[in-house]
Amino acid sequence: MQSFPQPIVKDLVLIGGGHSHAIALKQWGMQLLAGVRVTLISDVSHTPYSGMLPAYVAGLYDYDDCHIDLRPLSQFAKANLILDRAVGLDLQQNRILLANHPPIGFDLLSLDLGSTPATSTVPGAADHAIPVKPISQFLTYWDQLVAELTNHPGRLRVAVVGGGAGGVELTLAVQARLAQLYCDLGQSTDLLDMHLLHRGGRLVPERSTWVGERLGQILQQRGVSIHLNETVAAISASDSAKKISCESGLTLACDRIFWVTQAAAAEWLATSGLATTERGFVLVNDCLQSISHPQVFATGDVATMQNHPRPKAGVFAVRQGKPLLQNLRRALTGQALRPFVPQKEFLILIGTGDRAALASRGAWGFGPHPLLWRWKDYIDRKFMAQFTDLQGMAVLPQTSAKPTGEHLPNPPIMHCAGCGSKVGSTVLEQVLARIQQEHWVKRPDILIGLDAADDAAVLQVPANQVMVQTVDYFRSLLSDPFVFGQIAANHCLSDLFAMGATPQSALAIVTLPYATDSKLAETLYQLLSGAATGLAAANAALVGGHTTEGAELAFGLTCNGLADPAQLWRKSGMQPGQALILTKALGTGTLFAADMQLQAKGRWIEAAIESMVCSNQAAASCLRQFGTTACTDVTGFGLAGHLLELMRASQVSVDLHLDAVPILPGAKETLQQGIVSSLQAQNLRAAQQIATSEHWQTHPLFPILFDPQTSGGLLASLPASQADACVAALQQLGYADAQIVGTVIEQVGPSGTAQLSLRG
Repeated sequence: MQSFPQPIVKDLVLIGGGHSHAIALKQWGMQLLAGVRVTLISDVSHTPYSGMLPAYVAGLYDYDDCHIDLRPLSQFAKANLILDRAVGLDLQQNRILLANHPPIGFDLLSLDLGSTPATSTVPGAADHAIPVKPISQFLTYWDQLVAELTNHPGRLRVAVVGGGAGGVELTLAVQARLAQLYCDLGQSTDLLDMHLLHRGGRLVPERSTWVGERLGQILQQRGVSIHLNETVAAISASDSAKKISCESGLTLACDRIFWVTQAAAAEWLATSGLATTERGFVLVNDCLQSISHPQVFATGDVATMQNHPRPKAGVFAVRQGKPLLQNLRRALTGQALRPFVPQKEFLILIGTGDRAALASRGAWGFGPHPLLWRWKDYIDRKFMAQFTDLQGMAVLPQTSAKPTGEHLPNPPIMHCAGCGSKVGSTVLEQVLARIQQEHWVKRPDILIGLDAADDAAVLQVPANQVMVQTVDYFRSLLSDPFVFGQIAANHCLSDLFAMGATPQSALAIVTLPYATDSKLAETLYQLLSGAATGLAAANAALVGGHTTEGAELAFGLTCNGLADPAQLWRKSGMQPGQALILTKALGTGTLFAADMQLQAKGRWIEAAIESMVCSNQAAASCLRQFGTTACTDVTGFGLAGHLLELMRASQVSVDLHLDAVPILPGAKETLQQGIVSSLQAQNLRAAQQIATSEHWQTHPLFPILFDPQTSGGLLASLPASQADACVAALQQLGYADAQIVGTVIEQVGPSGTAQLSLRG
C-alpha cells in the first residue's frame, strides 16, 4: 500500500530567532511532531549570540563564530523560514502582519524578539545614538566604524551611555579594539577619547559593589573617562560632531554614541492587544504563556514572567528554551502545561576585551584573569556548536517521531489520484477571491479570466502581433511559499523577455502538500500572492490554472506574451564581432544543493534569493535600446548549455572570458567542496564542445559554467561598440552583476557545430 505524509493539521509559528527559539528548533528537529507545520519568522538569517558580542567587537571572534545561522537550523528542524519583519498581530483571526509578506496564520504562536534600548524618552537619542540592540543592526554600524577608521585614521571621540554589565563590557571591548587598531595603523592611542556615562552612583549596580569598583579601575587604567550620576537629557548634532547634554549641565562632544540603557519592547506588541508591562514586554505566566491570550507564548527579553520577573539577560533566554518547547508540544497536543521557575542567582563572566574575564555570582567576584576568559570562551563555543554540528544528527521520521502521550488529530491518510487529487472548490473560491481583491490586473485583451467561472480563459491577440507562449514547472527550492511564488513567476516570464515579448497573461499549475482545508488555503494564498506580485509587476494577469495535492510544494506557469513578429529576438541572431553580456550572477544550483545539505550559509542564500526575485523585464528593455540581436535566459542547462544553443543557431563561435563571469557569494566555496546540483552531470556533457577543455577543467570556476540556474539572468549579443554603455545602464537599473563575458567570432570547425573557447 502506498504511504503518504501525514497532512498538515496545525501551524506553530515562531517570531524571532533569539536564543530560546534557536534551542527549541534544534530540539524540535531531533524529535518532530507529525502534522505540525513549523514556521520561523525572522528579519535576519544570522542571529547574533549576545554572549559573544563584546568579544566580536574586541576582534576576538569572526562573524560566523558568534552568529547562529537560522537557515540550516530551520532546514534541520523541517521548519519554514520567512525572512521578514513582523509589524503587528491580528489576534482575532490569529494572523501575523508582516512588512513584506501577506499575513501569515497560526494556531500557536511564540515570540522571542529580544529588546532594544529605550531611546524615545531622550530627545535626539533615536536620531543620533546607536542602540546596541537589535544586535545585528549595531554590528553593521560597528563594522562600518572600523572600516572608516582603518581607511581614514584620526581623532575619534566615543561615548557609551549605560553603566550596567552590558554597557561596561561593551566599553571595554570597544576600547580594546580601537586601541589595537590605532597601534596596527602606527597611530597614537591618544587619538582615542572614550567616555562612559551612567545615571547611577556606581557601575554595574545589578552585581556586587566590588564588581563595579573593579571594572571602574580597569576602565580608568585604559583612559576611559567615567561619568557617574549623569542623566542624559538630550542629544543634538551639528556638521562636526554630536553633543550629549546631561541634566547636571555636563556636555560632551562625540563622534559616535552607543546606547546601552534600559531595554524596551517593540511597540506593536502592546497595540496588538496582548497584556504587557508598562514598558511593553509581554506578560507571561509560569508556563511562558501570555496571561491574556493562551495561543501566544513569549520568552527571552521580550517577555516578563508575572510571578518571577528577572533582568533582561541572555542567560535566562537560554534556560527558557527547553521548557518553552515542552509547553509548545503540550499545547499542540492538548496536554497540561508545566510551570517553569527561573533561577535567582546566576554566574556571569564579563570579558575585558583582552582575553581576560571577570567572574561574578552573588556577593562573590574574582578577576579579571585569562583562565576565566578561556572558561567563558569554552562555554560560548560549546553553546554555539550545537547549532552548527547538524550533519551527524539522527532525526526520527516525521510519521513516527511522536513521544509518548503526544497526539494530534489524524485525518485520513489515503489520498486519491486523478481528479480526486484536486484541491476542493471551497478552498479555491476563498483564495481566488482574496487574490483578485489584492492583485487584480485588468486588461482589455483578456475577455474571460479569473473573474468568470468558465472552463477556460479567453485571450485576444491584437492585430499585427503574435502570441508567444512558454511553460515551466518545478519543485519548491524554498520553504517560504510567497517568495517561491515570486521566484517562479520571474523564472517563467523570463522566456518571454528573452524573446523580446511583452507578458500578457498566465495560467498556474500548483501542487500543494497534503493538509486540512484551512492549511491548504493558507499555503495556496501565500504562493499565489507571490506569483501574482511578480505577474502584476509585468502587467500580466493570472487568468486560471489547476491545483492538486501531493507530497511536496511545486508550482509553475504557462505564460503568454505578445510581440511584433519583426521585433522578436531569435537565437539565430548572433553576429561575429559582437559582445556577450550576462545580466545576473551564476550559482543558484550549487548554492541550493548546499542548502539541502545544510552546508550553505544563510547570507549566501539571501543573496541568491535577492537575485532570483529580480525580474528580467527592465534588463530586456535596456538590451533592446542598445541594439541586441539575440538573447536567451540562463536557466536549467547552465551558461554553457544555453550559450551553445545560441551558437549552433547562429553558426558562430564564442570566446568566453571565464574570469569575467559574475558569481553569487558562496558559490565558489560550495563548488570547491564538490557540492553541485543533480543536473550538473548532464550539463557537463556540453564540455565536449569547449576547445581545450582539458586545460580548463582544473580552473576553480570551470564548474560554474554548467551550474543550472533558477530565475537566472539574460545572455545577449549586441554590437561591441555599445557593450560598455549597456553594462553601465544595466548596473544603474539595479543589475549590479551585469558584465561583458565574451566575444562572438566566426565559426570555428565544421558547419553545424559550435565551438566555445575559454579565455582567462
